Amino acid sequence: MTSLLVDGVDRIAVLRANALGDFLLTLPALEALKRAYPAARLTLLGRDWHARFLRGRPGPVDDVVALPPISGVSAPPGEGAAPGHVYDELRGRFDLAVQMHGGGRNSNPFLRRLGARLTVGLRTPDAEPLDRWVPYVHYQHETLRYLEVARLVGADGCSLEPRVAVTRADWAELSRVVGPLPRGVVAVHPGANDARRRWPPERFAAVADRLGRPVVVTGTGPERGIVERVVREMRRPAVPVVGELSLGGLAALYAACDLLIANDTGPRHLAAATGTPTVAVFLCGNLVNAGPLSRSHHRPLISWTTACPVCGADGTDPYGEPCGHRVSWVGDVTVDDVLDQARDLLGWR
Repeated sequence: MTSLLVDGVDRIAVLRANALGDFLLTLPALEALKRAYPAARLTLLGRDWHARFLRGRPGPVDDVVALPPISGVSAPPGEGAAPGHVYDELRGRFDLAVQMHGGGRNSNPFLRRLGARLTVGLRTPDAEPLDRWVPYVHYQHETLRYLEVARLVGADGCSLEPRVAVTRADWAELSRVVGPLPRGVVAVHPGANDARRRWPPERFAAVADRLGRPVVVTGTGPERGIVERVVREMRRPAVPVVGELSLGGLAALYAACDLLIANDTGPRHLAAATGTPTVAVFLCGNLVNAGPLSRSHHRPLISWTTACPVCGADGTDPYGEPCGHRVSWVGDVTVDDVLDQARDLLGWR
């Protein structure tokens, strides 16, 4: 592996300009790069939220360049402005440029134009090659995928599960905004951007009631209705926390909890990265790509639904057009399924 190390690397750029869970799944690979090149400055080519979340936070990322919306890179294909000024600002700044952003159809041309001495990353058959690359195949766990990319330059990973440091500022924000939390508190996060991945709110409420623990229900601003429905369905009181905390404050909240019960979504990854056990509902295909890699503290419940419950459209083709029905596909996971795993994890806490 050491034969792949690159001499004279002082600046490393890593492209990963998407959402919370996507970033957290790359952390083991970023840590591997930092261990292999400890004297190099590692710059994340990300988005505004990365810059806010990572500022002052211990970890492998030294600084963040927040990219403007660029089609297929930091914005959906067809959206965003021409990135000419970005190339002017970044060209020639890096010795090593690493693409941890997907198959490379849009991101590889972007990376190549940065003028780094060496480019590495992923490639689908229709994407431009980099200097060193591994094939992008959809059904592979994201963490393992990006560890393979890191190994292209001699960086061998030691940890498989992401870790995020909770800072003093995070704890202070939690205390200021939410106040003291009771002992034994459990968090519930019933939202997810993709409606197919949302377990029914009334089932979250049933599990939370039957645990008999203090409960906080978290959500983003657009998820307020789902959070309020869970609180309304519960027989026991629960505290809603919706859009009030930064990501750092949310990390502190989850770190203070004994357990998070959630869908497959970014906050589940965040809670796990703070060391909090999780129980989460996953579509079978998504579990392959983004599920927890260990089972001692994390219990995924698998839905084996592979077709739309409304129209029967196939959901196994990752490149197929979605049918558009915004309904849950994970209803075959029962309350007892989730409750059993939650009680098992809480049994020693």
